[in-house]
Amino acid sequence: MTVPAEDATFVDDDGRPRRTGGVWTTSAHIITAVIGSGVLSLAWAVAQLGWITYCTSTLLSYCYRSGDPVLGTRSYSYMDAVGSSLGKFHHKLCGCVQQFNLFGSAVGYTIASGVNMLAIRQTNCVHRSGGVSSGACSTNASPYIIAFGVAQLILSQIKNFGQLWWLSSVAAAMSFTYSFIGLGLEIAKFASTGRIKGTITGVSIGPTVTPVQKVWRVFQALGNIAFAYSYNMILIEIQDTVKSPPSELETMKVANRFSVAVTTLFYMLCGCFGYAAFGDSSPGNLLTSTGLKPYWLLDIANVAVVLHLLGAYQVYSQPLFAFVEEKAAKWFPDSRFVNKETKIRLPGSSKDGNYYYNFNMFRLVWRTVFVVVSTVISVLVPFFNDVVGLLGAIGFWPLTVYFPVEMYIAERKLARWSRTWVLLKLLSFGCFVVTLVAAAGSVAGIIDDLKASKGS
Repeated sequence: MTVPAEDATFVDDDGRPRRTGGVWTTSAHIITAVIGSGVLSLAWAVAQLGWITYCTSTLLSYCYRSGDPVLGTRSYSYMDAVGSSLGKFHHKLCGCVQQFNLFGSAVGYTIASGVNMLAIRQTNCVHRSGGVSSGACSTNASPYIIAFGVAQLILSQIKNFGQLWWLSSVAAAMSFTYSFIGLGLEIAKFASTGRIKGTITGVSIGPTVTPVQKVWRVFQALGNIAFAYSYNMILIEIQDTVKSPPSELETMKVANRFSVAVTTLFYMLCGCFGYAAFGDSSPGNLLTSTGLKPYWLLDIANVAVVLHLLGAYQVYSQPLFAFVEEKAAKWFPDSRFVNKETKIRLPGSSKDGNYYYNFNMFRLVWRTVFVVVSTVISVLVPFFNDVVGLLGAIGFWPLTVYFPVEMYIAERKLARWSRTWVLLKLLSFGCFVVTLVAAAGSVAGIIDDLKASKGS
């Protein structure tokens, strides 16, 4: 929604449209980004990376304004913040990693949506067959992935991040809905057996799992956990929606603390009760398991997942949309195709009303191509857990740890070998090791899945 730019009451001190975000809208964006389908496949270890993410996101919040966290120059994107603090080389490096990971997140969420929509059909099929799973109940997730892509063709025409508050609010509510349902189903499953399944060391080595596969799966799990907390790459974009005063830093510190605490609690509960209920047979995606009842409640949870992913897809895609569109406008300043905006009055608005949609042909074409490509890739590689693990591994260290740490050191001018400098460097190195092993485990998982799919 757009309003006349000439009205001073609708612009900030830098001439951009006035920001209206606060703690609750910011928390909704973060929770939408963080409580994703990853909550359905995590174990207790998420708590560790959860607090790492909280620490690094707080460091990153200090770098939103360069020079001074309250009075410095605003950064409108993660890339801008990195460039202001670390220079052009890191700006370009961050751009490559961030844009690739944002695109990968769109692919991961598209796959997840298809898997959960397919689960609705499968659970209903099992229910009709008297609770017995059969080969006739299995089907292809591709039609559902395509349906999700069609919905994103429409939602992707939302112009910018600031106009997503309503979608993020709905998505955050859906996150809580399916998380509570999933947790309740896990507790019910656990209560029905009366005993704790599983072991301290995880899945047992035996006929179905070799020692090598066990190692790779542990590494892949680290990638899944990393992906579950990877919202730093859009944190600056979220922070740029926050109104001031109070300072953006203070609002973000509260929002980060609240959001990470809430999501960590959910991850801990869902991960622990899930493993206690299923043990070694824990499903890769809790809500796709046909072993949970009642079926109607499982269906509601899966619908909530899909509704959440509709919003999460946009939260991660909007920064990439904005990046490409700003570059195109800079490279082709005289192109009507790229720059012409046509005002279309929204239904229900009076002729003299201020509410209208800015239609742009380049935006329509570029975002349509983006959605189509991400959907096609999702159809070709529908391995949810392995893709999620690989995306988490690729983006976790550089975007969640390395850049925030280096930016904070540069902005605060920390002395080499000082206590804080050493601790931050050790944190960065430890997370780099996690990234390497997680990436290796996820690649091994994808290779195994591809071999299995060819064999079948």
